[in-house]
Amino acid sequence: MKQAPVMLLAALLAHGCGGSGSRQPGSQSGAGKALTIAVIPKGTTHEFWKSIHAGAIQASRELSAQGAPINIIWKGPLREDDREQQIQVVEGFASQGIQGIVLAPLDSRALVRPVEEARHAGVPTVIIDSDLESDAIVSFVATDNRKGGQLGADRLGEILGGRGKVLLLRYAEGSASTTDRERGFLEQLRAKYPGVQVASSDQYAGPTRETAKRASENLLNRYGGELQGIFTPNESSTIGMLLALQDIGLAGRVRFVGFDASAILIDAIRARQLDGVVVQNPMRMGYLGVKTMADHLRGRPVERRIDTGVTLVTPANLDSAATQQLIKPPIARYLIEQ
Repeated sequence: MKQAPVMLLAALLAHGCGGSGSRQPGSQSGAGKALTIAVIPKGTTHEFWKSIHAGAIQASRELSAQGAPINIIWKGPLREDDREQQIQVVEGFASQGIQGIVLAPLDSRALVRPVEEARHAGVPTVIIDSDLESDAIVSFVATDNRKGGQLGADRLGEILGGRGKVLLLRYAEGSASTTDRERGFLEQLRAKYPGVQVASSDQYAGPTRETAKRASENLLNRYGGELQGIFTPNESSTIGMLLALQDIGLAGRVRFVGFDASAILIDAIRARQLDGVVVQNPMRMGYLGVKTMADHLRGRPVERRIDTGVTLVTPANLDSAATQQLIKPPIARYLIEQ
């Protein structure tokens, strides 16, 4: 994203000479002064993160139009397994004169230290998407991920008639958001669908659709002949599993529920190769992440937990106006100039 030098300079001047750890929200950043907020995603390639980016820009434009200038700096690791790079990004921003950080932590524990050090340096953090095991944050803006996993279990349990053998392909160790989805899925299956047997739930897809496809191929080689259903907890794991199923002619024959929306997954729902996806609202997440940080820096009260919503999309509701608005957010309107 192009940075605005004048805005950044104004933000640095607004940062002023407040002592490390002594700056209080709003004390250096009066209601009309410019703010610079760093937004740090888990990765930068998936459609999900592009929607987060668009929402962050939408918030900055709307708030700036109200006379409270907001400059957004977007930077994150390319791959969603590069914890060290994300830590370095947080540490770098904490020492570069920004006023706040909006962060989607790759690891619920590994990012605790840099976030807490940023706070001690007078730079607060709003967490989005995936939780952090720390009280040193302003707010947590995210999907109810456990509920999302429960929706996936209900969809799969219902279309299987409460019977059959399924597998869960997990995403990555340390990712709080997907761990909650996986936990919600397994808990709901046990509670409501005791006739559904989980054949495998301990394998991980990894950070990309390529690693997910390889993991999926291994699982399908082992369980494909006896499998009735599959659940995957994020965009890349769902795409990887879909590609593996298509390669061996099982797409549409094994019931399949995934997570997140992208063009390839929506096409798969239309082709009846995917029975549904649990969909978040990442654009709203990015928007509220930035707005919440701006409110905090202006000295306004903010909620500690903000739920951005979760919806199950199936062939039955795919073409509804509400679903179309959710799966086709106007990201080009905000990213076209970036």
